[in-house]
Amino acid sequence: MTEDMTGTPRELGSQWYDNEAGPLVRPYAMTGGRTKPGPTGVRFDLIALVTLDPGAPSTDGMALGPEHRALIGLCRTETQSVAELSAGADLPVGVVRVLLGDLLELGCVTVSRPVPPAQLPDERILREVIEGLRAL
Repeated sequence: MTEDMTGTPRELGSQWYDNEAGPLVRPYAMTGGRTKPGPTGVRFDLIALVTLDPGAPSTDGMALGPEHRALIGLCRTETQSVAELSAGADLPVGVVRVLLGDLLELGCVTVSRPVPPAQLPDERILREVIEGLRAL
């Protein structure tokens, strides 16, 4: 037996178990110590949409961790944003970004990035289009 910081006795190895949360795994253990997604340096915005690639190879023979498989399972039902995947898998966003980088490189998922505001149509043009349609 050891004591924690408050002096409460604990059994050895119990620092990796929380009575309410269950077994604890550090985020760096899930990503192999990596903090950036893949060697390509892809950046995943919170609102980037992730879809399971229909032409993806079968993941049965791949050595994927349970977190990778959880993300694939969430994408299997519908397209989701990075933020939604983070909430659905109950993982930090940074971890989800690294894991999605792995899945992207394996060809399991596709990512649609949001359109930058500078590339969106001007509001004036949209109003003119609406007025033109009303005139029809």
